[in-house]
Amino acid sequence: MTARFDAIIIGTGQAGPPLAARLSEAGMKVAVIERKLFGGTCVNTGCIPTKTLVASAYVAHMARRAAEYGVATPGPINVDMKRVKARKDEIAGRSNRNVEKWMRELANGTVYQGHARFESPRTVWVAGQLLEAEKIFINVGGRALVPPMPGLDQAPYLTNSSMMDVDFLPGHLIVIGGSYVGLEFAQMYRRFDSSVTIVEKGPRLIAREDEDVSRAVQEILEAEGIQIRLNAECMAMRKEDGHIVVALDCGEGSREVAGSHLLIAVGRAPNTGDLGLDRAGVETDKSGYIEVDDQLRTNVPGIWALGDCNGKGAFTHTSYNDYEIVAANLLDGDPRRVSDRIMTYALFIDPPLGRAGMTEAEVRKSGRKALSATRPMTRVGRAVEKGETQGFMKAIVDADTKQILGAAILGVTGDEVIHTLLDVMVAKAPYTTVSRAMHIHPTVSELLPTLLQDLKPMA
Repeated sequence: MTARFDAIIIGTGQAGPPLAARLSEAGMKVAVIERKLFGGTCVNTGCIPTKTLVASAYVAHMARRAAEYGVATPGPINVDMKRVKARKDEIAGRSNRNVEKWMRELANGTVYQGHARFESPRTVWVAGQLLEAEKIFINVGGRALVPPMPGLDQAPYLTNSSMMDVDFLPGHLIVIGGSYVGLEFAQMYRRFDSSVTIVEKGPRLIAREDEDVSRAVQEILEAEGIQIRLNAECMAMRKEDGHIVVALDCGEGSREVAGSHLLIAVGRAPNTGDLGLDRAGVETDKSGYIEVDDQLRTNVPGIWALGDCNGKGAFTHTSYNDYEIVAANLLDGDPRRVSDRIMTYALFIDPPLGRAGMTEAEVRKSGRKALSATRPMTRVGRAVEKGETQGFMKAIVDADTKQILGAAILGVTGDEVIHTLLDVMVAKAPYTTVSRAMHIHPTVSELLPTLLQDLKPMA
């Protein structure tokens, strides 16, 4: 028999559960399908567990610096990786259980566990049961991309997901990929006391960022003893004498790197290949991302795609914002759109990078007349007091409208401070809203008005 619902939600990442709750509260009968782990990437293999590990790594790093602050430690700082993992598992596991409990207790909801596959634009098979609904929401997320590389099938490797099972200290971790995920793991394990080498095929780290940001991040990581190999255009792997050897084609230095463990962190791929989307007629792009409009509707009426699988963002907060957009349109009569949001994100190395809006390169490409200002963290009192003066803050303003176009804050609490500028950007208020504000001393945010009072024409 076919089980009929008002709505079917496939996947319990950041967009699915709150949408299920809103629809349920609106009196709709909702089916929630989860293939594996409730909470999706963020809860199980992404934000929550990795930032828990980052916290442990930060404590180890600061403990080794204790003497700089006049604090004596009884001996060498050692990291118990089994306890580190156990703490991570407890915190992530609690979130996982909370999401599952939330879904199972929905007043008008039914949870199905299994692999969902479309049978038609209105029907989905799961666990031997055919479900039908007029509204179907796809929230299946993504996974680590593992592209073909010579010899990779002969060399054991880890991804961000399998790294969650590591309860030991790798002797020498080789990280393939010099972007957000790879850099966070690289610094984390260096602070746990592994030797670490980052291998990036491009000419610089995090190529999405401006060159000054990339350069500063590289300096931060190298200062902690992380080896960075750029321009690795021809990578090949092999196992040799109990080690994993990565052959490079770099312009200088050794043409090989040997390590004990290998992490592949070169990007993400959507979990859309085995959903039977062709049976529903749902279109995807060449990379498998589901194509959606400005309100996250697919080409098939009655089917939406939210979160990482739609290619509109690769962050927990963009996924949650997808939920807000869909709920606003369906339930609130509020025509919110994806194009209304300002892209913002963070790189959670230490110190963190907070980013909002356009990069300097994007502003230049746009041809706008702009103003910019930069201030090193060495001239931020709170950073000096904390002994954490790496990085800088930068803002770019439209010279005509006076609106903030973009900002980067690489430094202590940069991931939090960026929101001061982001909120003003969302409000479309002039930069003087911040530059004339009185901020609390001593904080990092208090230097934002000073930064914006120092704007000059962008050369």
